[in-house]
Amino acid sequence: MAAPTTDVATGHRELVADLRERLATARLGGPERSRQRHVERGKLLPRDRVDALLDPSSPFLELSPLAATGMYGDAAPGAGIITGIGRIAGRECVVVANDATVKGGTYYPMTVKKHLRAQEVALHNKLPCIYLVDSGGAFLPEQDQVFPDREHFGRIFYNQATMSGLGIPQIAAVLGSCTAGGAYVPAMSDEAIIVRDQGTIFLGGPPLVKAATGEEVTAEELGGGVLHARTSGVVDHLADDDAHALSMVRDIVDTFGPRPAAPWERRPTVEPEHDQTELYDVVPVDGRTAYDVHEVITRLVDGSAFTPFKPDYGTTLVTGFARLHGHPVGIVANNGVLFRESALKGAHFVELCDQRGIPLVFLQNITGFMVGREYEAGGIAKDGAKMVTAVATTRVPKLTVVIGGSYGAGNYAMSGRAYSPRFLWMWPNARISVMGAEQAATVLGTVGSSDAEGVREQYEHQGHPYYSTARLWDDGVIDPADTRTVLGLALSACANAPLDAPHFGVFRM
Repeated sequence: MAAPTTDVATGHRELVADLRERLATARLGGPERSRQRHVERGKLLPRDRVDALLDPSSPFLELSPLAATGMYGDAAPGAGIITGIGRIAGRECVVVANDATVKGGTYYPMTVKKHLRAQEVALHNKLPCIYLVDSGGAFLPEQDQVFPDREHFGRIFYNQATMSGLGIPQIAAVLGSCTAGGAYVPAMSDEAIIVRDQGTIFLGGPPLVKAATGEEVTAEELGGGVLHARTSGVVDHLADDDAHALSMVRDIVDTFGPRPAAPWERRPTVEPEHDQTELYDVVPVDGRTAYDVHEVITRLVDGSAFTPFKPDYGTTLVTGFARLHGHPVGIVANNGVLFRESALKGAHFVELCDQRGIPLVFLQNITGFMVGREYEAGGIAKDGAKMVTAVATTRVPKLTVVIGGSYGAGNYAMSGRAYSPRFLWMWPNARISVMGAEQAATVLGTVGSSDAEGVREQYEHQGHPYYSTARLWDDGVIDPADTRTVLGLALSACANAPLDAPHFGVFRM
Protein backbone atom coordinates (compact mmCIF):
# COMPACT_ATOMS: atom_id res chain seq x y z
CA MET A 1 0.00 0.00 0.00
CA ALA A 2 1.34 3.41 -0.93
CA ALA A 3 1.96 5.86 1.88
CA PRO A 4 -0.60 8.69 1.85
CA THR A 5 0.73 12.01 0.61
CA THR A 6 -1.08 14.89 2.20
CA ASP A 7 -0.27 17.41 -0.54
CA VAL A 8 -1.58 15.06 -3.24
CA ALA A 9 -4.81 14.39 -1.35
CA THR A 10 -5.29 18.10 -0.67
CA GLY A 11 -5.00 18.88 -4.37
CA HIS A 12 -7.70 16.32 -5.22
CA ARG A 13 -10.00 17.52 -2.44
CA GLU A 14 -9.78 21.07 -3.77
CA LEU A 15 -10.63 19.86 -7.27
CA VAL A 16 -13.54 17.79 -5.93
CA ALA A 17 -14.86 20.75 -3.93
CA ASP A 18 -14.83 22.81 -7.13
CA LEU A 19 -16.59 19.99 -9.00
CA ARG A 20 -19.35 19.79 -6.38
CA GLU A 21 -19.88 23.53 -6.51
CA ARG A 22 -20.22 23.43 -10.29
CA LEU A 23 -22.65 20.51 -10.10
CA ALA A 24 -24.78 22.23 -7.46
CA THR A 25 -25.04 25.34 -9.63
CA ALA A 26 -25.95 23.36 -12.75
CA ARG A 27 -28.58 21.34 -10.88
CA LEU A 28 -30.51 24.47 -10.02
CA GLY A 29 -31.46 24.82 -13.68
CA GLY A 30 -32.63 28.20 -14.91
CA PRO A 31 -32.72 31.49 -12.99
CA GLU A 32 -34.72 31.74 -9.78
CA ARG A 33 -37.57 33.68 -11.40
CA SER A 34 -37.99 31.01 -14.08
CA ARG A 35 -38.05 28.26 -11.46
CA GLN A 36 -40.61 30.22 -9.43
CA ARG A 37 -42.90 30.71 -12.44
CA HIS A 38 -42.58 27.01 -13.25
CA VAL A 39 -43.77 26.01 -9.77
CA GLU A 40 -46.53 28.64 -9.75
CA ARG A 41 -48.02 26.93 -12.81
CA GLY A 42 -48.48 23.78 -10.77
CA LYS A 43 -45.51 21.97 -12.26
CA LEU A 44 -42.84 19.97 -10.47
CA LEU A 45 -39.30 21.16 -11.07
CA PRO A 46 -37.46 18.91 -13.55
CA ARG A 47 -35.29 17.16 -10.98
CA ASP A 48 -38.30 16.62 -8.73
CA ARG A 49 -40.01 14.97 -11.70
CA VAL A 50 -37.09 12.60 -12.16
CA ASP A 51 -36.99 11.82 -8.44
CA ALA A 52 -40.72 11.07 -8.39
CA LEU A 53 -40.37 8.81 -11.42
CA LEU A 54 -37.58 6.62 -10.06
CA ASP A 55 -37.94 3.82 -7.55
CA PRO A 56 -37.56 5.21 -4.00
CA SER A 57 -33.95 5.46 -2.78
CA SER A 58 -32.63 4.03 -6.07
CA PRO A 59 -29.53 5.58 -7.70
CA PHE A 60 -29.60 7.79 -10.78
CA LEU A 61 -26.54 7.66 -13.02
CA GLU A 62 -26.72 11.14 -14.52
CA LEU A 63 -25.02 11.79 -17.85
CA SER A 64 -23.12 14.99 -18.68
CA PRO A 65 -24.60 17.18 -15.92
CA LEU A 66 -22.15 19.96 -16.84
CA ALA A 67 -22.94 19.99 -20.56
CA ALA A 68 -22.71 23.47 -22.12
CA THR A 69 -20.68 24.85 -19.21
CA GLY A 70 -19.10 28.10 -20.35
CA MET A 71 -21.07 28.07 -23.62
CA TYR A 72 -23.95 30.30 -24.78
CA GLY A 73 -23.00 32.86 -22.14
CA ASP A 74 -23.66 30.20 -19.48
CA ALA A 75 -27.38 30.58 -20.23
CA ALA A 76 -27.97 26.83 -20.61
CA PRO A 77 -26.88 24.95 -17.46
CA GLY A 78 -26.77 21.24 -18.16
CA ALA A 79 -27.70 22.17 -21.75
CA GLY A 80 -31.29 22.59 -20.50
CA ILE A 81 -31.94 18.85 -20.29
CA ILE A 82 -31.47 16.10 -17.68
CA THR A 83 -30.43 12.65 -18.90
CA GLY A 84 -29.36 9.50 -17.13
CA ILE A 85 -30.09 5.92 -16.17
CA GLY A 86 -32.43 5.08 -13.30
CA ARG A 87 -34.61 2.26 -12.04
CA ILE A 88 -38.36 2.52 -12.67
CA ALA A 89 -40.64 -0.27 -11.45
CA GLY A 90 -37.54 -2.42 -11.13
CA ARG A 91 -36.33 -1.82 -14.71
CA GLU A 92 -33.30 0.23 -15.65
CA CYS A 93 -34.37 2.95 -18.08
CA VAL A 94 -32.85 5.96 -19.79
CA VAL A 95 -34.61 9.14 -18.68
CA VAL A 96 -34.62 12.30 -20.82
CA ALA A 97 -36.23 15.27 -19.07
CA ASN A 98 -36.46 18.76 -20.55
CA ASP A 99 -35.80 21.65 -18.18
CA ALA A 100 -38.30 24.36 -19.06
CA THR A 101 -36.68 26.73 -16.56
CA VAL A 102 -33.78 27.03 -19.03
CA LYS A 103 -34.97 29.11 -21.99
CA GLY A 104 -38.33 27.33 -22.01
CA GLY A 105 -36.66 23.96 -22.52
CA THR A 106 -35.58 24.91 -26.04
CA TYR A 107 -32.85 22.94 -27.78
CA TYR A 108 -29.41 24.49 -28.11
CA PRO A 109 -26.85 22.55 -30.18
CA MET A 110 -25.50 20.90 -27.03
CA THR A 111 -29.05 20.04 -25.94
CA VAL A 112 -29.51 18.09 -29.14
CA LYS A 113 -26.15 16.37 -28.70
CA LYS A 114 -26.98 15.43 -25.11
CA HIS A 115 -30.41 14.08 -26.06
CA LEU A 116 -28.87 12.01 -28.88
CA ARG A 117 -26.16 10.72 -26.57
CA ALA A 118 -28.81 9.50 -24.11
CA GLN A 119 -30.55 7.68 -26.95
CA GLU A 120 -27.22 6.15 -27.99
CA VAL A 121 -26.77 4.83 -24.45
CA ALA A 122 -30.27 3.37 -24.59
CA LEU A 123 -29.64 1.74 -27.97
CA HIS A 124 -26.29 0.16 -27.08
CA ASN A 125 -27.50 -1.12 -23.71
CA LYS A 126 -31.06 -2.02 -24.81
CA LEU A 127 -32.66 0.24 -22.19
CA PRO A 128 -36.24 1.60 -22.42
CA CYS A 129 -36.45 5.36 -23.03
CA ILE A 130 -38.66 7.62 -20.92
CA TYR A 131 -39.14 11.17 -22.21
CA LEU A 132 -40.45 13.86 -19.82
CA VAL A 133 -41.37 16.51 -22.37
CA ASP A 134 -41.57 20.23 -21.58
CA SER A 135 -39.93 22.08 -24.44
CA GLY A 136 -40.45 24.93 -26.83
CA GLY A 137 -38.57 23.09 -29.60
CA ALA A 138 -35.43 24.33 -31.34
CA PHE A 139 -33.62 27.43 -30.02
CA LEU A 140 -34.27 29.57 -33.08
CA PRO A 141 -31.18 31.85 -32.92
CA GLU A 142 -29.02 28.71 -33.28
CA GLN A 143 -31.20 27.00 -35.89
CA ASP A 144 -28.34 26.35 -38.32
CA GLN A 145 -26.60 24.30 -35.62
CA VAL A 146 -29.78 22.52 -34.49
CA PHE A 147 -31.97 21.68 -37.45
CA PRO A 148 -30.52 20.67 -40.83
CA ASP A 149 -27.71 18.15 -40.36
CA ARG A 150 -27.60 14.39 -39.83
CA GLU A 151 -26.92 14.54 -36.08
CA HIS A 152 -29.34 17.42 -35.44
CA PHE A 153 -32.90 17.63 -34.12
CA GLY A 154 -34.49 15.26 -36.60
CA ARG A 155 -32.20 12.43 -35.52
CA ILE A 156 -34.10 12.25 -32.21
CA PHE A 157 -37.21 10.97 -33.97
CA TYR A 158 -35.21 8.70 -36.28
CA ASN A 159 -33.71 7.12 -33.18
CA GLN A 160 -37.13 6.68 -31.59
CA ALA A 161 -38.41 4.86 -34.66
CA THR A 162 -35.27 2.73 -34.90
CA MET A 163 -35.29 1.73 -31.25
CA SER A 164 -39.00 0.94 -31.25
CA GLY A 165 -38.37 -1.29 -34.24
CA LEU A 166 -35.75 -3.14 -32.18
CA GLY A 167 -38.18 -3.67 -29.32
CA ILE A 168 -36.72 -0.97 -27.07
CA PRO A 169 -39.75 0.76 -25.48
CA GLN A 170 -40.29 4.49 -26.08
CA ILE A 171 -42.59 6.22 -23.56
CA ALA A 172 -43.40 9.95 -23.38
CA ALA A 173 -45.11 12.09 -20.76
CA VAL A 174 -46.02 15.57 -22.00
CA LEU A 175 -45.78 17.78 -18.92
CA GLY A 176 -45.71 21.16 -20.66
CA SER A 177 -45.07 22.53 -24.12
CA CYS A 178 -44.33 20.16 -26.98
CA THR A 179 -43.96 22.40 -29.99
CA ALA A 180 -43.04 22.12 -33.68
CA GLY A 181 -40.73 19.19 -34.44
CA GLY A 182 -40.76 18.31 -30.74
CA ALA A 183 -44.36 17.20 -31.18
CA TYR A 184 -42.98 14.05 -32.74
CA VAL A 185 -41.48 12.90 -29.42
CA PRO A 186 -44.89 11.78 -28.06
CA ALA A 187 -46.29 11.07 -31.52
CA MET A 188 -43.48 8.59 -32.21
CA SER A 189 -43.49 7.00 -28.77
CA ASP A 190 -45.03 3.57 -28.16
CA GLU A 191 -47.28 5.06 -25.51
CA ALA A 192 -47.87 8.69 -24.50
CA ILE A 193 -49.37 10.62 -21.60
CA ILE A 194 -50.38 14.29 -21.37
CA VAL A 195 -51.27 16.48 -18.39
CA ARG A 196 -54.69 18.17 -18.52
CA ASP A 197 -54.61 21.99 -18.80
CA GLN A 198 -50.82 21.95 -18.81
CA GLY A 199 -49.42 19.81 -21.60
CA THR A 200 -49.78 20.94 -25.21
CA ILE A 201 -48.77 19.32 -28.49
CA PHE A 202 -48.81 21.11 -31.83
CA LEU A 203 -46.66 21.42 -34.92
CA GLY A 204 -47.46 25.13 -35.12
CA GLY A 205 -48.37 27.19 -32.05
CA PRO A 206 -51.09 29.88 -31.88
CA PRO A 207 -48.84 32.71 -33.19
CA LEU A 208 -47.79 30.64 -36.21
CA VAL A 209 -51.36 29.55 -36.91
CA LYS A 210 -52.54 33.16 -36.83
CA ALA A 211 -49.71 34.27 -39.13
CA ALA A 212 -50.33 31.42 -41.57
CA THR A 213 -54.14 31.22 -41.61
CA GLY A 214 -55.48 34.18 -39.70
CA GLU A 215 -57.17 31.82 -37.24
CA GLU A 216 -57.13 32.86 -33.59
CA VAL A 217 -57.00 29.92 -31.21
CA THR A 218 -55.74 29.26 -27.68
CA ALA A 219 -52.97 26.79 -26.95
CA GLU A 220 -55.40 24.50 -25.12
CA GLU A 221 -57.90 24.57 -28.00
CA LEU A 222 -55.14 23.94 -30.52
CA GLY A 223 -53.26 21.14 -28.81
CA GLY A 224 -54.37 20.61 -25.21
CA GLY A 225 -54.66 17.39 -23.29
CA VAL A 226 -58.39 16.82 -23.73
CA LEU A 227 -58.14 17.37 -27.49
CA HIS A 228 -55.32 14.87 -27.94
CA ALA A 229 -56.68 12.25 -25.53
CA ARG A 230 -60.29 12.34 -26.79
CA THR A 231 -60.25 13.67 -30.35
CA SER A 232 -56.90 13.37 -32.17
CA GLY A 233 -55.68 10.24 -30.39
CA VAL A 234 -52.12 11.57 -30.41
CA VAL A 235 -51.81 10.51 -26.74
CA ASP A 236 -53.13 7.47 -24.94
CA HIS A 237 -53.62 8.72 -21.38
CA LEU A 238 -54.84 11.97 -19.77
CA ALA A 239 -53.28 12.83 -16.40
CA ASP A 240 -54.47 15.35 -13.84
CA ASP A 241 -51.03 16.69 -12.90
CA ASP A 242 -47.33 15.87 -12.99
CA ALA A 243 -47.50 13.38 -10.12
CA HIS A 244 -50.37 11.52 -11.79
CA ALA A 245 -48.54 11.41 -15.13
CA LEU A 246 -45.37 10.07 -13.55
CA SER A 247 -47.37 7.42 -11.72
CA MET A 248 -48.84 6.39 -15.08
CA VAL A 249 -45.33 6.11 -16.54
CA ARG A 250 -44.36 3.79 -13.70
CA ASP A 251 -47.44 1.66 -14.36
CA ILE A 252 -46.54 1.43 -18.06
CA VAL A 253 -42.94 0.42 -17.31
CA ASP A 254 -44.28 -2.24 -14.96
CA THR A 255 -45.84 -3.94 -18.00
CA PHE A 256 -42.41 -4.39 -19.65
CA GLY A 257 -41.66 -7.46 -17.57
CA PRO A 258 -38.33 -8.40 -15.98
CA ARG A 259 -35.00 -7.29 -17.34
CA PRO A 260 -33.28 -9.80 -19.61
CA ALA A 261 -30.74 -12.25 -18.23
CA ALA A 262 -27.23 -10.82 -17.93
CA PRO A 263 -24.71 -12.04 -20.52
CA TRP A 264 -22.16 -12.78 -17.78
CA GLU A 265 -22.22 -14.21 -14.27
CA ARG A 266 -22.54 -11.69 -11.46
CA ARG A 267 -21.25 -12.73 -8.05
CA PRO A 268 -21.89 -11.17 -4.62
CA THR A 269 -20.13 -7.83 -4.19
CA VAL A 270 -17.04 -7.72 -1.98
CA GLU A 271 -15.89 -4.31 -0.80
CA PRO A 272 -12.26 -3.35 -1.50
CA GLU A 273 -9.75 -3.43 1.34
CA HIS A 274 -9.21 0.30 0.94
CA ASP A 275 -11.44 3.33 1.37
CA GLN A 276 -12.29 4.99 -1.94
CA THR A 277 -10.99 8.36 -0.77
CA GLU A 278 -7.50 6.80 -0.69
CA LEU A 279 -7.53 7.34 -4.45
CA TYR A 280 -6.81 10.98 -3.62
CA ASP A 281 -3.49 9.85 -2.12
CA VAL A 282 -2.18 7.58 -4.87
CA VAL A 283 -2.74 9.58 -8.09
CA PRO A 284 -0.83 12.89 -8.30
CA VAL A 285 -2.79 15.90 -9.49
CA ASP A 286 0.22 16.89 -11.60
CA GLY A 287 0.08 14.58 -14.62
CA ARG A 288 3.87 14.76 -15.01
CA THR A 289 4.42 12.84 -11.77
CA ALA A 290 4.73 9.06 -12.07
CA TYR A 291 2.80 6.59 -9.91
CA ASP A 292 1.93 2.88 -9.91
CA VAL A 293 -1.52 2.27 -11.41
CA HIS A 294 -1.79 -0.99 -9.42
CA GLU A 295 -2.54 1.27 -6.45
CA VAL A 296 -5.61 2.56 -8.30
CA ILE A 297 -6.81 -0.88 -9.39
CA THR A 298 -6.69 -2.41 -5.91
CA ARG A 299 -8.83 0.43 -4.59
CA LEU A 300 -11.51 -0.04 -7.26
CA VAL A 301 -12.02 -3.79 -7.56
CA ASP A 302 -13.89 -6.25 -5.36
CA GLY A 303 -11.82 -7.48 -2.44
CA SER A 304 -8.85 -5.58 -3.92
CA ALA A 305 -8.22 -8.85 -5.81
CA PHE A 306 -6.55 -8.53 -9.22
CA THR A 307 -5.27 -11.37 -11.41
CA PRO A 308 -2.66 -9.90 -13.76
CA PHE A 309 -2.15 -11.02 -17.34
CA LYS A 310 1.41 -11.02 -18.72
CA PRO A 311 2.72 -9.01 -15.72
CA ASP A 312 6.39 -9.27 -16.79
CA TYR A 313 5.91 -8.28 -20.44
CA GLY A 314 5.07 -4.83 -21.76
CA THR A 315 5.00 -3.51 -18.20
CA THR A 316 3.92 0.02 -19.14
CA LEU A 317 0.45 -1.43 -19.74
CA VAL A 318 -1.21 -3.26 -16.85
CA THR A 319 -3.79 -5.86 -17.84
CA GLY A 320 -5.70 -8.40 -15.79
CA PHE A 321 -8.96 -9.78 -14.47
CA ALA A 322 -11.04 -8.68 -11.49
CA ARG A 323 -14.61 -8.24 -10.25
CA LEU A 324 -16.34 -4.92 -9.81
CA HIS A 325 -19.62 -4.91 -7.88
CA GLY A 326 -19.76 -8.61 -8.70
CA HIS A 327 -19.36 -8.12 -12.47
CA PRO A 328 -16.33 -9.69 -14.20
CA VAL A 329 -14.05 -7.08 -15.76
CA GLY A 330 -10.85 -7.02 -17.76
CA ILE A 331 -8.78 -4.01 -16.75
CA VAL A 332 -6.46 -2.18 -19.15
CA ALA A 333 -4.51 0.53 -17.33
CA ASN A 334 -1.61 2.74 -18.36
CA ASN A 335 1.59 2.65 -16.33
CA GLY A 336 3.72 4.67 -18.72
CA VAL A 337 4.16 5.29 -22.44
CA LEU A 338 3.03 2.55 -24.84
CA PHE A 339 5.84 0.52 -26.39
CA ARG A 340 5.33 -2.14 -29.08
CA GLU A 341 5.36 -4.86 -26.39
CA SER A 342 2.67 -3.00 -24.42
CA ALA A 343 0.52 -2.68 -27.54
CA LEU A 344 0.85 -6.37 -28.43
CA LYS A 345 -0.01 -7.35 -24.87
CA GLY A 346 -3.00 -5.01 -24.90
CA ALA A 347 -4.30 -6.44 -28.18
CA HIS A 348 -3.91 -10.01 -26.88
CA PHE A 349 -5.74 -9.19 -23.64
CA VAL A 350 -8.64 -7.41 -25.38
CA GLU A 351 -9.07 -10.48 -27.60
CA LEU A 352 -9.11 -12.74 -24.54
CA CYS A 353 -11.84 -10.66 -22.92
CA ASP A 354 -13.77 -10.68 -26.19
CA GLN A 355 -13.58 -14.49 -26.35
CA ARG A 356 -14.73 -14.84 -22.75
CA GLY A 357 -17.46 -12.19 -22.86
CA ILE A 358 -15.84 -10.06 -20.17
CA PRO A 359 -16.46 -6.27 -20.14
CA LEU A 360 -13.38 -4.06 -20.41
CA VAL A 361 -12.48 -1.17 -18.11
CA PHE A 362 -9.83 1.24 -19.42
CA LEU A 363 -7.98 3.49 -16.97
CA GLN A 364 -6.39 6.15 -19.15
CA ASN A 365 -3.28 8.06 -18.25
CA ILE A 366 -1.41 8.06 -21.51
CA THR A 367 1.01 10.39 -23.29
CA GLY A 368 0.89 8.21 -26.41
CA PHE A 369 3.06 5.65 -28.17
CA MET A 370 6.84 5.74 -27.94
CA VAL A 371 8.46 7.66 -30.80
CA GLY A 372 11.94 7.78 -32.28
CA ARG A 373 14.01 6.12 -35.03
CA GLU A 374 14.45 2.83 -33.17
CA TYR A 375 10.75 2.47 -32.45
CA GLU A 376 9.58 3.44 -35.92
CA ALA A 377 12.00 0.91 -37.42
CA GLY A 378 10.69 -1.67 -34.96
CA GLY A 379 7.15 -1.23 -36.27
CA ILE A 380 5.50 0.71 -33.44
CA ALA A 381 2.81 1.98 -35.86
CA LYS A 382 2.01 -1.56 -37.02
CA ASP A 383 1.89 -2.99 -33.51
CA GLY A 384 -0.03 -0.04 -32.13
CA ALA A 385 -2.58 -0.58 -34.91
CA LYS A 386 -3.14 -4.12 -33.66
CA MET A 387 -4.25 -2.84 -30.27
CA VAL A 388 -6.37 -0.11 -31.84
CA THR A 389 -8.01 -2.71 -34.10
CA ALA A 390 -8.73 -5.06 -31.20
CA VAL A 391 -10.29 -2.21 -29.18
CA ALA A 392 -12.35 -1.02 -32.16
CA THR A 393 -13.74 -4.44 -33.07
CA THR A 394 -14.38 -6.10 -29.71
CA ARG A 395 -17.97 -7.12 -29.02
CA VAL A 396 -17.84 -6.63 -25.25
CA PRO A 397 -18.80 -3.41 -23.44
CA LYS A 398 -15.98 -0.92 -22.92
CA LEU A 399 -15.96 1.56 -20.04
CA THR A 400 -13.29 4.26 -19.98
CA VAL A 401 -12.14 6.51 -17.14
CA VAL A 402 -9.55 9.19 -17.85
CA ILE A 403 -7.63 9.41 -14.57
CA GLY A 404 -4.75 11.52 -15.90
CA GLY A 405 -3.69 12.51 -19.39
CA SER A 406 -5.30 11.37 -22.63
CA TYR A 407 -3.04 12.34 -25.50
CA GLY A 408 -2.51 11.42 -29.14
CA ALA A 409 -2.95 7.94 -30.50
CA GLY A 410 -2.82 6.59 -26.97
CA ASN A 411 -6.37 7.89 -26.63
CA TYR A 412 -7.39 5.60 -29.49
CA ALA A 413 -5.70 2.48 -28.15
CA MET A 414 -7.24 3.11 -24.72
CA SER A 415 -10.82 3.35 -26.01
CA GLY A 416 -11.32 7.08 -26.34
CA ARG A 417 -14.65 8.55 -27.42
CA ALA A 418 -14.12 7.68 -31.10
CA TYR A 419 -14.02 3.97 -30.19
CA SER A 420 -17.56 3.94 -28.81
CA PRO A 421 -17.03 2.93 -25.21
CA ARG A 422 -20.43 2.39 -23.62
CA PHE A 423 -19.45 5.14 -21.15
CA LEU A 424 -16.52 7.50 -20.65
CA TRP A 425 -15.77 9.70 -17.63
CA MET A 426 -12.99 12.06 -16.59
CA TRP A 427 -11.49 12.90 -13.22
CA PRO A 428 -11.15 16.62 -12.37
CA ASN A 429 -7.34 16.40 -12.72
CA ALA A 430 -7.54 14.84 -16.20
CA ARG A 431 -6.45 16.47 -19.45
CA ILE A 432 -7.25 15.59 -23.07
CA SER A 433 -5.76 16.87 -26.33
CA VAL A 434 -3.84 15.73 -29.38
CA MET A 435 -0.61 16.38 -27.45
CA GLY A 436 0.49 18.17 -24.31
CA ALA A 437 0.65 21.96 -24.18
CA GLU A 438 4.47 22.06 -24.00
CA GLN A 439 4.84 19.64 -26.90
CA ALA A 440 2.37 21.62 -29.00
CA ALA A 441 4.21 24.86 -28.34
CA THR A 442 7.52 23.23 -29.33
CA VAL A 443 6.13 21.61 -32.50
CA LEU A 444 4.40 24.79 -33.67
CA GLY A 445 7.54 26.75 -32.86
CA THR A 446 9.51 24.64 -35.32
CA VAL A 447 7.10 25.56 -38.11
CA GLY A 448 7.20 29.29 -37.47
CA SER A 449 4.80 30.03 -34.61
CA SER A 450 6.27 32.63 -32.29
CA ASP A 451 3.43 32.65 -29.76
CA ALA A 452 4.54 29.74 -27.60
CA GLU A 453 2.72 31.06 -24.55
CA GLY A 454 -0.49 31.52 -26.53
CA VAL A 455 -0.28 27.92 -27.76
CA ARG A 456 0.26 26.66 -24.20
CA GLU A 457 -2.74 28.61 -22.94
CA GLN A 458 -4.92 27.36 -25.80
CA TYR A 459 -4.03 23.71 -25.14
CA GLU A 460 -4.45 24.07 -21.37
CA HIS A 461 -7.86 25.68 -21.88
CA GLN A 462 -9.13 23.25 -24.51
CA GLY A 463 -7.68 20.19 -22.78
CA HIS A 464 -9.40 20.92 -19.45
CA PRO A 465 -12.05 18.42 -18.29
CA TYR A 466 -14.73 21.11 -18.02
CA TYR A 467 -14.08 22.20 -21.60
CA SER A 468 -14.40 18.53 -22.58
CA THR A 469 -17.55 17.79 -20.63
CA ALA A 470 -19.25 20.98 -21.84
CA ARG A 471 -18.96 19.59 -25.38
CA LEU A 472 -19.91 16.01 -24.43
CA TRP A 473 -16.52 14.54 -25.22
CA ASP A 474 -17.26 12.48 -22.12
CA ASP A 475 -20.25 11.43 -20.01
CA GLY A 476 -19.28 13.55 -17.05
CA VAL A 477 -16.53 14.66 -14.70
CA ILE A 478 -16.64 12.48 -11.58
CA ASP A 479 -15.18 12.52 -8.08
CA PRO A 480 -12.38 9.89 -8.07
CA ALA A 481 -13.92 8.45 -4.90
CA ASP A 482 -17.15 7.78 -6.84
CA THR A 483 -15.41 5.85 -9.63
CA ARG A 484 -16.18 2.38 -8.27
CA THR A 485 -19.87 3.22 -7.74
CA VAL A 486 -20.21 4.81 -11.18
CA LEU A 487 -18.57 1.84 -12.88
CA GLY A 488 -20.83 -0.56 -10.98
CA LEU A 489 -23.98 1.27 -12.10
CA ALA A 490 -22.70 1.38 -15.67
CA LEU A 491 -21.89 -2.35 -15.71
CA SER A 492 -25.41 -3.07 -14.44
CA ALA A 493 -26.81 -1.04 -17.33
CA CYS A 494 -24.52 -2.79 -19.83
CA ALA A 495 -25.76 -6.18 -18.60
CA ASN A 496 -29.18 -5.46 -20.18
CA ALA A 497 -27.80 -5.99 -23.69
CA PRO A 498 -26.93 -9.46 -25.04
CA LEU A 499 -23.50 -10.06 -26.54
CA ASP A 500 -22.99 -11.03 -30.16
CA ALA A 501 -21.17 -14.29 -30.87
CA PRO A 502 -17.37 -14.04 -31.09
CA HIS A 503 -16.27 -13.22 -34.63
CA PHE A 504 -12.55 -13.85 -34.44
CA GLY A 505 -10.14 -16.00 -32.49
CA VAL A 506 -7.24 -15.00 -30.29
CA PHE A 507 -4.23 -14.10 -32.44
CA ARG A 508 -1.04 -14.69 -30.46
CA MET A 509 1.26 -11.70 -30.89
